[in-house]
Amino acid sequence: MRLKIKKNDNVIIITGNEKGKTGKVLKVFPKKQRVIVEGVNIVKRHTRPSRNNPQGGIIRKEAPIHISNIMLIDPKTNVKTKIGSKIIFDENTGKKKIVRVSKKSGEMI
Repeated sequence: MRLKIKKNDNVIIITGNEKGKTGKVLKVFPKKQRVIVEGVNIVKRHTRPSRNNPQGGIIRKEAPIHISNIMLIDPKTNVKTKIGSKIIFDENTGKKKIVRVSKKSGEMI
């Protein structure tokens, strides 16, 4: 399955405890259909002392969130939007290209 959300996209959370928060996508897991969004779904991880972290202790980090709980933010209007695709013809290379398009404004993403 091809996901419509990619790394560095700005998204908004539409359901759950973090509803209404926005952030940038840091990582995408296509097989699990999950993404990690910056500053959203923070969990505490208890770690033991190691070479990298000699102190040990509690670390706060982002946990993955399901792709169905987020929507892309339209770059033109700053409102949540659905994503479509459009085939354009690239005149420089002479090839067809598939681009993502905002359903609300028609802007290419």
